[in-house]
Amino acid sequence: MMRSFAPALLVVAALALPGCNQKEIAALQQQNSDLTKSRDQLQLEKTALASEKNRSEESLRGTLLNKNNQVNQLNSALGTTEQDLAGKNARIAELQRVLDEKDAATKALRQRVSDALLGFNAQDLQVNVKNGKVYVSLSEQLLFKSGSTKVDPKGQDALIKLANALRDNKDVNVLVEGHTDNVPIKGVVNGAKDNWDLSVLRATEITRLLTSAGMDPAQVTPSGRGQNLPVAANDTPANKALNRRTDIILTPKLDELFSILNPN
Repeated sequence: MMRSFAPALLVVAALALPGCNQKEIAALQQQNSDLTKSRDQLQLEKTALASEKNRSEESLRGTLLNKNNQVNQLNSALGTTEQDLAGKNARIAELQRVLDEKDAATKALRQRVSDALLGFNAQDLQVNVKNGKVYVSLSEQLLFKSGSTKVDPKGQDALIKLANALRDNKDVNVLVEGHTDNVPIKGVVNGAKDNWDLSVLRATEITRLLTSAGMDPAQVTPSGRGQNLPVAANDTPANKALNRRTDIILTPKLDELFSILNPN
């Protein structure tokens, strides 16, 4: 406290000293005034620095609290994400298991059908796997006379053997798909007005033979494509013969696969 009155005491002391002239007194007064201003300025700066320090500390505390909250939220989200990822990985593994089983079942089905149909001419009967399905393709020559919807005895033999191989397998859907070339039917032939009619009637007749041989009618669906799905251009007699066929498409049921894809 004594130090703050030093400039004033200095002036008083100067006035008390003998020989001090007015010029010296004025200089001392100016010095006193300057020292007072400097002190006041320093005090203001000190107060401002203290206030800034408090604001900075408060801001830092707020920033730290905000960062802590963000870290906690990220930790919580990370835990949820890891759980979700684990669940998705489990579904993918289960899906892969079912797909592997389906592929194995499709290969086994192809082998069973091929074994059952041994001895038929490869040009008349082929068994292939395509898009996860087994295709049994039978030529018109094996099954029907030209324009006929009644299956020939040799064709009946092939269909009965196929039915025997499939009738105990309830996990297979069977689509009987009739096909023709692009040569139009003249008039009405055996109830068929055009190639579409002919392909449907042939597919229906084959379906009747399969179910009569023991296949579950609920498994077998007849359909006709007519000339609309050729396997070769209808530009030569040989290619037209390829198009006059019946495809029996065997599809393993995918209920388990669909249940994984659509859990709800």
